[in-house]
Formats: sequence, C-alpha cells, structure tokens
Amino acid sequence: MKKFKIFSTLLVFSLMFVLSACGTSEKTSGSSKEQEKKTLRVVTDAAYAPFEYMDKGKVVGFDVDFLNAVAKEAGYNVKLEHVGWDPLFVEIKGKTADFGISAITINDERKQTYDFSTPYFLSKNEILVPKDSPIKSAADLKDKVVAVQNGTTGQEAVEALIGKNNSNLKKFKNNNLAIMELKSGGADAVVADNTVVEQYVKNNPNENFVVIPDDSAFEKEFYGLMFAKDSKLKADFDKAIQKVIENGEYTKIYQKWFKVDPDLNALKQQ
Repeated sequence: MKKFKIFSTLLVFSLMFVLSACGTSEKTSGSSKEQEKKTLRVVTDAAYAPFEYMDKGKVVGFDVDFLNAVAKEAGYNVKLEHVGWDPLFVEIKGKTADFGISAITINDERKQTYDFSTPYFLSKNEILVPKDSPIKSAADLKDKVVAVQNGTTGQEAVEALIGKNNSNLKKFKNNNLAIMELKSGGADAVVADNTVVEQYVKNNPNENFVVIPDDSAFEKEFYGLMFAKDSKLKADFDKAIQKVIENGEYTKIYQKWFKVDPDLNALKQQ
C-alpha cells in the first residue's frame, strides 16, 4: 500500500507537470500569434521629402510620424519598408504588404484597384522653375520641357496641359531625379506636390529656384493610406485617423514638419 501511494503521488505530480507544461505552451503560442497579427508590413517610396526619405539608413518624414501615431491608435505595430514607387503598388495589389503610405493621392483610377483610408492630407501640384524662368503659370508649360515623377498626379496634370504623348514630357523614377534634370538644364520645369517643391526651395536657397502655384490648373488632392481591395484593416485605420485628427496629435505632427497649421476643416469635409 505504501508503495502504491508513493506511485500514485508521483503519477499525480507527473500529470500536473505535463498539464502545466501544455498550458504554458498554449499560452506562449497564443501570445506569439497575437504578436504576429498585430505587426503589419507597410511599404513606401522613401524618396519624397518631407513625407518619406532616407536619413542615416532610416525612413523618416511626415508620413512616418503620422503612420506611427495612427498605428498606435489602431492597436497595431508596423514595419515600414522602402520598396520604391512602382513596386509599392504591385506589393499591395498582390497582398505581400498590408498597405502603403507614400503621399499617395486618392483618385478614381486608383480606387478601381485599391481601397483608400479616409483622407489624411490636403495637397496640390505646383511648378518648380529657376528664378529667371519665363514660366509664370501652367499655361506657359505648353512649349517647355517638363520633368515629373512617373505614375503620379503631377504627370497626369502635365499630360492634360501638353498632351499625353508629348516628347517634352520627361518621366523619372522619383522627384529627386526630376529635379536633378531641371538643375542640369535638361528640363525647364518640374511639376510635383506643393509641399515637396516648397520644401526643396526652402532647403536649397542658393540654387535660386521658385515655386509657381496655379489653382486654376491644378485641383486639390487628398492623400490616403492605400490597401488591397476589401482589406479588413481599412475600418480600423479610418477610426484611428479620425481620432488622431480630433485629439490634436495630427496637428502636432503637421506643425513639426511644415511649421504651419493644417486645414482640418478640408480634411473633415472629405
């Protein structure tokens, strides 16, 4: 009987150890799955200062700070990767990335293939030219060589002005290359988002460039996070964007990068 009691006691402790081990294993596994679920892969084209650009091997910019704020509000961790402009669209469509952020304008053509969050930024295209340029408005671009970033609304705006197949339209992989073409004399103007060209002039005063706005030729545009069609993440981030705008965090980030207050009413109307 004594031997049997000892054996029984050992058996009970053994079973308790096994069950305890199983419970620990399941808890760890569940925690791992939860962590995996909350880490999203986000893609960008980090050649578009001040929205996203590389600084000492790290992607920084307005979009990066905004992304971190809304992801935190939505309850997700994010891993942001620089993949380039064209690959960004391919990855989101193919669902190898969860979504993209890269000063992406919401328009009807893109909405046929992708879903967008509620707008988070108001923008418009403007013209970058040398100070002594005869170009004073968008109408003056018709006989000039114009550099743009390929696949952007800047390209579309110029095509509407001078024709889609016009040989004077030079398309580049990013705006940095387009501006380099202007600096080298290979183009008479660059058309790009206002904050991009304005920031370039501010950061490079010795290059003697000026920005030409033309509200009659360039319509207002709104940026959004871009998702694959029917993404379940959209609803979470729509709510988070609204919250970040309402609680003042958006204004703080905007002021940090642009030194002015955002037009919150324009965003809310959208």
